[in-house]
Formats: sequence, C-alpha cells, structure tokens
Amino acid sequence: MDLALFDFDHTVTDRDTFSTFLKANLPASRLRWGGLLLAPLAFGYYRLKIVPARTLRAAVVRVGLTGLERRALATAAERYARDTLPDFVRPHALERIRWHQARGDTVAIVSASIDLYLRHWCRQHGVALICSQLGHRDGRFTGRYRGRDCCGIHKARRVLKRYRLTDFQAVHAYGDSSEDHAMLALAHHRSYRWEPMTAAADG
Repeated sequence: MDLALFDFDHTVTDRDTFSTFLKANLPASRLRWGGLLLAPLAFGYYRLKIVPARTLRAAVVRVGLTGLERRALATAAERYARDTLPDFVRPHALERIRWHQARGDTVAIVSASIDLYLRHWCRQHGVALICSQLGHRDGRFTGRYRGRDCCGIHKARRVLKRYRLTDFQAVHAYGDSSEDHAMLALAHHRSYRWEPMTAAADG
C-alpha cells in the first residue's frame, strides 16, 4: 500500500478555493473595507511578487474573519463544499484520487486552505485531510490560525507527524507551487502541475 499526498488549490482544483469561499460568504461591508486595507499586500503578492502567499492569507484571515460567528460560516462552508467545489475540481485530479483508492492506497489532501469547508469535501470523497485550521473562541473566529498555516515546510512536518513513511511501499505527491516543494521532497513519485518532476526540477 502506498501513500498519496495531494495539494488542493490549483492541483485538485483549477482555482483558489479559499478566496472564492470568502468572497461568496463574507458580509459585503467587510469585503469592501477589508479590500481597501489589504490592497497594498495584494498588490505586493499579485503584481510585485514580493509578498509571500502565507502572509497575504494570514492577513485575509485576520481582517476577514475576526469576530464573525463560527456557526453561520460553518453552515455556509458545508453548502460550499457540497454545491460549489465540485465545479472547481479537475476531472483528471479526481480520477487520479480514485485510481489511488482503487489500489488500496491511503490518500490525503495537504492544503493551506481551511478546514471549514475542506473537511466536508474530504469526508464526501473518503480521503484524509491535513490543512490550515481556523482559531475560534466562544463561538466566534479569532482571526488567527490554530497552529500554523499549512504551507511550505509545515506541509512536510504535518505529514510526518501524521504518517510514518516507512509504513508505505512508496509515497506519491502532487503539487503546483513552491509551497509544495517540501511535501514533494518526501515522495518517491512526484508530480508538479500534473507533470512528472525531472531531475532538474528536483534541484
């Protein structure tokens, strides 16, 4: 039996599901003033490429979610996972997940996206989940993560905390960005943007 590790956004899906979820479910007033507050960071990420994605995500969580009622957004997240996410999933990605499952492999999504909706999608498809988790207290979001943003080296560390790799005959990993490199390095079989990684890519 093998272990198969899949990044989610832009690997299993064709887009960023985190920002799509927030845009669809945050109050309009918060989207407006939050957009203004975050504009410099967004410009630094999308245009100048000098702001790391993890920095922008943490700021979005802080500005977008602080103080919001958890129950209402959790209900919206379940609906989003059921009704919206299927339209974003790449057919060949789902086919690959099914291929691993048919072989009896352990399959896990390893994502910087949030538990709020990913847990529903993963439960529906019978796969394990390692992801960023939102902090909450007294029924409201704190605006911080519970633990670390699940990206970069922290993806690999959380995989190693969950699984003993020597229990598997081989490890497969699928990713699409620099945030996946540490996870890909754990694997015997690596796919980057759905292409096998070459020796040059490994370096």
